[in-house]
Amino acid sequence: MPEHTFILNGKPVTVDIEDDVRLLWVLRDVLGVTGPKYGCGLGVCQACTSHINGKAFNPCSVPVKDLGPTDEVTTIEGLPATVGKELHPMQEAWLEYDVAQCGYCQPGQIMTAVAKVRQAREEGRDISEADLDEIRNVCRCGTYHRIREAIVAGAKKY
Repeated sequence: MPEHTFILNGKPVTVDIEDDVRLLWVLRDVLGVTGPKYGCGLGVCQACTSHINGKAFNPCSVPVKDLGPTDEVTTIEGLPATVGKELHPMQEAWLEYDVAQCGYCQPGQIMTAVAKVRQAREEGRDISEADLDEIRNVCRCGTYHRIREAIVAGAKKY
């Protein structure tokens, strides 16, 4: 079986698995990292959103063969380490605004929010209503208003 190496939450990992296996299944079933959730498997619901090299992506849409040894995948489990705290400021905002109901989509929502804030900062600006409108993660419970409030608050915390 082919061997694939990449960086996961700051640590190099190597897996022996077929090239066409989607990264979501490698994370969840092979490596036991269950933060990224399976929703649609098509990259539409974005419940699995994680970061690759600091940018949001959907591991359900990416075959493991597309990753190289220097690619860094960050999941919700590794997010706090990116700021050296127990919780990332966006996670703190999620708790403060009582965003989660069932919680299934929350890891993907938070990872998308962090990437969107990072993108705005790289462009030299604060997150805007237009940025929030671009976030398309699906929340079955419909807590979109609290999600938007938490993103704005979380962006101010770091």
